[in-house]
Amino acid sequence: MRNKIDQTLEYVLSLLLGLMVLNVLWQVASRYLLNDPSAFTDELSRYLLIWVGLLGAAYASGKGMHVAIELLERALSEKQKRFQKLTIQVIITVFSILVLTVGGTRLVLISFELGQTSSAMQLPLGYVYLSLPLSGLLIAYYSLSDFIHLLKKN
Repeated sequence: MRNKIDQTLEYVLSLLLGLMVLNVLWQVASRYLLNDPSAFTDELSRYLLIWVGLLGAAYASGKGMHVAIELLERALSEKQKRFQKLTIQVIITVFSILVLTVGGTRLVLISFELGQTSSAMQLPLGYVYLSLPLSGLLIAYYSLSDFIHLLKKN
């Protein structure tokens, strides 16, 4: 299951990044070659960057590529290292569920209820904010998966 999620995330992130590059190229071409800047490209690139950033954070979390301070870990025994890693996974899981998933879902629902739309594209902002709960669920999944793996390890 984890490999399938990784592959899907890789594909989606590549697609979003490719769209962002094409969008910015069109923005530059329309501004300098056509002397008629496109109205939606700035906004679209911003929203694509939000999605790439949050889904990329989930992908990095799943691959164990997130930022870590290893100074304390070097001074710990193996048993203490294991406890530290388990504790970190619990903290990541709780944060991703409470802040990203629950908070993000509330933000999405509120923005749909209020009918908030973007200025240039008239896109409902709830679709932009969907990246929060989605990335939160993915980070929680990866963190729980790592937690279970650590428990089975010893």
